[in-house]
Amino acid sequence: MLTSRDPSSLVIDSLCDQAREQNATVACFYFDFAAQGEQTTTSMMGALLKQLVCGLEEIPEEISRAYRDQKSAVGGRGPLLPDIVKMLQTASSERCTFICIDALDECAAGDRVKILDLLNQITQKCQGTRIFVTGRPHIRSEIGRRLPWRVADLSISPKRDDIIAYLHTRLAEDTTPDAMDSSLEADILKKIPAEVSEM
Repeated sequence: MLTSRDPSSLVIDSLCDQAREQNATVACFYFDFAAQGEQTTTSMMGALLKQLVCGLEEIPEEISRAYRDQKSAVGGRGPLLPDIVKMLQTASSERCTFICIDALDECAAGDRVKILDLLNQITQKCQGTRIFVTGRPHIRSEIGRRLPWRVADLSISPKRDDIIAYLHTRLAEDTTPDAMDSSLEADILKKIPAEVSEM
């Protein structure tokens, strides 16, 4: 049955639970089509770096030095993308690392190519780094080309009964139940499962 948490959230939660026991670290990023302007390659990689550094017991000197150097630059600018990638490699080499990226298909196409290439650079230098990516099927071949090492591919499709059960649950939680009559509810339960099951 579908829950309010999507499959990638369940995987990330499971990895986080295991990471505590296995001296590993997890960093994740959720793409949103509506936020393509803000979710650039640099901001995404910077967010991953921040999470990985927070998971370390001690910040490596190389990363501390890079931040001090940038802070002393004119205007105290943030690190540049090549510097962020080097710091990601440093942070990832400290322990087993899982980088999780949800809805990569919602990332702008140009940024997506750069991100996959940068992830490839990180994993080539850091053998203990694993990448978990979700996205719609049309980016599958792009991932295979850009991340040429072994890729496991798992298709997940919603079942109509699960979607209907999920909708029943959400409709029952509606805080304004008088705003919907039984006819509208029936239309929702008929149309949405048919359209969503095609995704």
